[in-house]
Amino acid sequence: MSDTTPKPLVIVTPTLESQIRSVVYCARENGLQIRVRSGGHDDEGLSYTSEVPFVILDLINLRQISVDVENKTAWVQAGSTIGELYYRIAENSQTLGFPAGVCPTVGVGGHFSGGGYGPLLRKYGLAADNIIDARMADVNGRILDRNSMGEDLFWAIRGGGGASFGVILAWKIQLVDVPEKVTVFSINRTLDQNATNIVHRWQYVAHKFDKDLLVMIHIQRVNSSQDGERTIQATFNSLFLGGVDTLLPLMQRSFPELGLQREDCTEMSWIESVLYWAGFPIESRDVLLNRTQPNVRYFKAKSDYVQIPISKNGLEGIWKLFFEDEAEEAEMFLSPYGGRMHEISESAIPFPHRAGNLYEILHNVFWDEEEVEASQNYINWIRKLYSYMTPYVSRFPRAAYLNYRDLDIGVNDKGNTSYAKASIWGIKYFKNNFNRLVQVKTEVDPSNFFWNEQSIPLLYSW
Repeated sequence: MSDTTPKPLVIVTPTLESQIRSVVYCARENGLQIRVRSGGHDDEGLSYTSEVPFVILDLINLRQISVDVENKTAWVQAGSTIGELYYRIAENSQTLGFPAGVCPTVGVGGHFSGGGYGPLLRKYGLAADNIIDARMADVNGRILDRNSMGEDLFWAIRGGGGASFGVILAWKIQLVDVPEKVTVFSINRTLDQNATNIVHRWQYVAHKFDKDLLVMIHIQRVNSSQDGERTIQATFNSLFLGGVDTLLPLMQRSFPELGLQREDCTEMSWIESVLYWAGFPIESRDVLLNRTQPNVRYFKAKSDYVQIPISKNGLEGIWKLFFEDEAEEAEMFLSPYGGRMHEISESAIPFPHRAGNLYEILHNVFWDEEEVEASQNYINWIRKLYSYMTPYVSRFPRAAYLNYRDLDIGVNDKGNTSYAKASIWGIKYFKNNFNRLVQVKTEVDPSNFFWNEQSIPLLYSW
């Protein structure tokens, strides 16, 4: 953190849920804001910085996880990371899993309350689609569960972001069935290996694959192995819920252009695939219990949704931007939808990006220079990429994903949150669900105590 980053007056680390009540009361009495941190992964730092006097409520000590194999459920406290959750599930069962994200140090409090997706999304949807109960503290310090909070508030916190409504304390989740053996592969294709045509083709087929098959694309600039020249590399990362003997004919039928071979594939258990996707050796399961990021760098992220395949010409324009200096450590992740994602209604939970979306894009740029001027160059680059993407992505609204929080798409005024101003970014994250979120917010937090730069506004604001 730089010297200019606002610091909290105090960091409170409760060990019991019952202690949260006095924290909320004390903050309200003293006119302080609360920022709640479960894993600290907010892309714009909203879980640990604020422009007004604030305290951090850090849930790091609330991380009990109890797995009920017989009923295929688990209670997981909000300070747990998804790595810890995966570890505890696997400790209890070889054939149960959970559809959440790839990065193991992300906290479940924010991740699940914003949606939460990973390699199982085409089979089982989002983390938020698989939440069956919750515990949260409201603005009055009352601890509520699904029954006492009511269905409207329970709906809102599963994809609408918990921080607008109270303090998420724990989730009860529905675990999902995974086979004893899954199959993974990662295949690299550079421009001279036909990457443009293969990525182009992927857009037409990836959302139609069998639900058990997910093939995601990671795009980055690399130095070519042949001559050291810069090129673009597309990596096709896959999880298949089954064995290699079933996968090969499936890929031959659905996506022969990739040229998948048996030697590209590895069979492993689901928990090993979690480690594989996170970039760890599959035998080092204990790494999932490590809460600290191995390397923390400067970055800026944005998100998009694609509903019509991007032309080859359009893709080549992206590659061109990736050849610019600031894009040395830029990347794009293309995550296919279809399967279960297309079956769930847009209004089932606040997360609205369902049928009609071929895939989601995460745009990322990283850098190490500390100077503000350098940061601005990289941020300008990703804004330029985002601007270039305009004709190729969703419109009215140009949709975005809450967990890839981006303050460029709109922010609340400090202190007062205008409904009109908030709807600029709110419609992008939540589409037609925004108004229902506003109604729930107005009911459960009428004084707008739980405020941040992108918190849900009150109905009666001006």
